[in-house]
Amino acid sequence: MGLGSGRHGSESRFATYVETLATALGHADRGAPFRSYCTGLLLPGRRKSVEPMAARVAPAQVQAKHQSLHHLVAKADWSDEAVLRVVRQQVLPAIERHGAIRAWIIDDTAFPKKGTHSVGVARQYCGQLGKQDNCQVAVSLSVTNDHASLPIAYRLYLPQAWANDPDRRRRAGVPDDVTFQTKPQIALGQIKSALQAGMSAAAVLMDAGYGVDTGLRDGITELGLCYVAGIQSSTSVWAPGTAPKPPKRWSGNGCPPKLIRRDAARKPVSAKELALSLPKQQWHRVTWREGSNTKLTSRFTAVRVRPAHRDYNRTSPRPEEWCLIEWPKGEAEPTKYWLSTLPADVPLRDLGDLAKLRWRIERDYQELKQELGLGHYEGRGWRGFHHHATLTIAAYGFLITESSAIPPSAAPIFKTPALPHGYRPRGSPYPT
Repeated sequence: MGLGSGRHGSESRFATYVETLATALGHADRGAPFRSYCTGLLLPGRRKSVEPMAARVAPAQVQAKHQSLHHLVAKADWSDEAVLRVVRQQVLPAIERHGAIRAWIIDDTAFPKKGTHSVGVARQYCGQLGKQDNCQVAVSLSVTNDHASLPIAYRLYLPQAWANDPDRRRRAGVPDDVTFQTKPQIALGQIKSALQAGMSAAAVLMDAGYGVDTGLRDGITELGLCYVAGIQSSTSVWAPGTAPKPPKRWSGNGCPPKLIRRDAARKPVSAKELALSLPKQQWHRVTWREGSNTKLTSRFTAVRVRPAHRDYNRTSPRPEEWCLIEWPKGEAEPTKYWLSTLPADVPLRDLGDLAKLRWRIERDYQELKQELGLGHYEGRGWRGFHHHATLTIAAYGFLITESSAIPPSAAPIFKTPALPHGYRPRGSPYPT
């Protein structure tokens, strides 16, 4: 039953859902504002920050509701990890009714911000703007199958300028145990935590922003997981049938040489050079899923290579893995490249299909931002930033359990109360 045709049933299920999640908040008096906050996120509205949500959920008591919601999100000391764990317990069964989890997806998302006082704001690459600008960036780990996906971990990236500034850390409430970590290091920590929590293992998907990090790929392998990692066309690999030279013969003096070598005659090539050297018959048409109007297809090939990044510091070559390459018909050159440690006998179609499954995280972020207000939090502190994200993910999880149409504005769960007469959001030049 869809939300639009079963509002009363949806409201009842929502009440049960948030009551279950509220058990992770630590205090019973947080349950009511928790429900109000999640309700406000699901109600239609242009802004999903505290003040306009307070006006929507309690139009007769805006000030009191505002204080209650603000305390819950900005001040209350509850665990984001504990709430997300219960979200996962409630939502994953609904996802897995449509098939086992196929992949874990690493990604990040950015939020443009004016000024420099909000926690983690720095001049860095902002995907939403497509350029360097002032923004916050958060790293996430999602689990997915062909039906739906759910973020299970979410953490703000704290640039070094913030991590090393005691005054700004104190004002923003950054915990003492939070130190500078690169985005790949944050992602690897999220993967380790997911395994420790008993999550069923799956292949890890990532774009080239993470896939080029050799340490991250090695860390995933050490954890016993496979990956499909986007890489740049310049990434160096040993082509099929080639390998580094063995260590030099020992002369009998000093320590025996241990490091593998390369020279002008035996050296790696870039992924692009490899792709352009392959014969036409090695490229195959692959269909990976149904699009909105047609099947999504492209030309792919996959060859066994050895990653070569700084392997002259190693005592042995890296193991072979797949280099998957996409070259759409009509393009002058290949457009995308991946390295993958999936088994050597995996069919090309399955390899391409899994690489393309990363689109799910883009859908997550689109809905979380545009419909549920992931980026609408207006506070400046570490706690509020993460609490708002956790509550947004909790609301998104409920939509998944309902198996209904997203966005929620297309089929509202709740009847939206009328705003109080003359209500004017902060910064608005006229009442709305």
